[in-house]
Amino acid sequence: MQVLAIAGACVALLALMGCASPSVQPAAWAPALPTQWQQAAQGDLQPVNQDWWRSLGSAELDALVAQAHQGSWDIAAATARVDQAAASARQTGASLLPAVTASVDGNREGRLGGQANVSGTRYGAALSASYELDFWGRNRSALEGAQASVRASAYDRDTVRLTVTAGVASAWLQGVALRERTEIAQSNLRSAERLLQLIDSRVRAGAASPLDLAQQRGLVAAQQRSLALLEQQVALTQTSMEILLGQTPAAPMVERSVMALRAPALDAGLPSELLLRRPDVARAEAQLAAAHADVAVARAAMLPRLTLTSSLGTGDDRLGGMFDNPLYTLAAGLVAPVFDAGRLAAGHELAQARQAELLAVYRQTIVQALGDVQAALHTLAGVDAQILAHTQELEQARRALALAEVRYRAGAESLLALLETQRTLYAAQDQAVQLQNDRLQGHVALYKALGGGWSLQTAMELPAS
Repeated sequence: MQVLAIAGACVALLALMGCASPSVQPAAWAPALPTQWQQAAQGDLQPVNQDWWRSLGSAELDALVAQAHQGSWDIAAATARVDQAAASARQTGASLLPAVTASVDGNREGRLGGQANVSGTRYGAALSASYELDFWGRNRSALEGAQASVRASAYDRDTVRLTVTAGVASAWLQGVALRERTEIAQSNLRSAERLLQLIDSRVRAGAASPLDLAQQRGLVAAQQRSLALLEQQVALTQTSMEILLGQTPAAPMVERSVMALRAPALDAGLPSELLLRRPDVARAEAQLAAAHADVAVARAAMLPRLTLTSSLGTGDDRLGGMFDNPLYTLAAGLVAPVFDAGRLAAGHELAQARQAELLAVYRQTIVQALGDVQAALHTLAGVDAQILAHTQELEQARRALALAEVRYRAGAESLLALLETQRTLYAAQDQAVQLQNDRLQGHVALYKALGGGWSLQTAMELPAS
C-alpha cells in the first residue's frame, strides 16, 4: 500500500509539472514583416476563396481540377504521410500510460537418466505492469513533438494540394493559349503560302526576280517552323497535364481561346496575414514546434528515470489448482546516466542544432511567401501596363491592314505590302494572346501565393492522435 501511495503522489506531481510546462510560440520568432505591399490592385477587389479556379469561368478547368484532386498520386502520397504521422503520434503517446502484459504457460519435465528430481507437468499464469514516472516531461514532450509532426504532415498535404491545383490551372491556361496561337500561326502560314504562289507565277512570267522567290520561300519555311514549335509545345503541355492528373493518356483539352477568359482583381490583404493563410508557413511552424519538443526530450534524457513495476503470478502442477497460490511483487527502479562518452549531451546538441535549422527554414519560408505575393503583384501590374500599350498597337495594326486593302484595291499598293501588314496584324494578335495568358498566369500565381483560400481556421480537422 505504501508503494501505491508513493506512486499516486508521483503521478500527481507529474500532472502538475505537465500543466506548468511552457509552450512554444514559433510565430513570435517570425522575421519583421512589411506593413503593406509595394504594389497592390485597387478598386473592387475580390477575396481569395478555396474554389478560386472557378472564377475563370471554365467548366473544363473545373472538371480537370476535380479529376486532379481525385487522381493525383502526389496528393495520395501526402495523405498517406499524414496517416503515418498520426499512427506514429499514437505510438509515442502510449509511453504516457502503463504497459500491461499477460502470460500463460505450461511445461513438462521428465528424467532421461541419473538421479534428477523433477516435478513433471506444471502450469503457470502471470500479469505484469510497468510505468515510467515522467518527472522531467520527456514522454510528454515526445508526444507534443509527434503531434506537431502530424500537423506539419497535414499542412504539407494541403501545400501539395494547392500546388497541384495551381499546376493544373497553369498548364490548362498554357495549353489554351498555345492552341489559340497555333490557329493564328496557321492563318499566317496560309497567307505566306498564297503570296509564295503569286510570286512564283510572277517569276515564271518574268515580272519578279528569283531573289523575291527565295526570300518568300524562306518566310514560308520560317512560318512552318514556328507552327511546328507551337504544336510541339501543345503536346508537351498535354503531357504535363496528364502527369498532374495522375493518368496517361488523359482526354485532350478542347478550350481554344484565352481572350474570352477574365479573372477578378484580388484582395491581397496584409502581409502579416500570410502567417495564417499559407499552408507551407504553417508546416514550417509545426516543424519548428516539433524540434522544440525534441530539444526537451533530449534534455530530459540526461536526467534520472524512475520506473514502477508490479507483477501477479501463480502456478501449480495441477491445472485445476493453478490459481490456488498467487504471488505478487512491487518494485521501483531509479536509473541515471553516469558515463556514456558524451552520447546524451551530443544528442541534446544535435536537437538544438536541428531547432536552429528549422527556425531558419521557418523564417525563410515566410520571406519566400512574401516574395511570392510581391512578385505576382509586380507581374500583374507589369502585364496590365503592357496590355494597355498593346491595345493601341493592335488597333493600329488593324487600321493599317484596312488602309492597305483600300490602297491595294485602288492599285496604289502592292500585294507584298498588303500581306506584310497582314502578317503584322497576325503578330500583334499572337502577342495579345501571350499577354492575356501572362495576365491569367499571374492571377494563378497570386492565388497560389495567397494560399488559395486556405487558412488555419478552415484547415481540415486532423486525425485524432
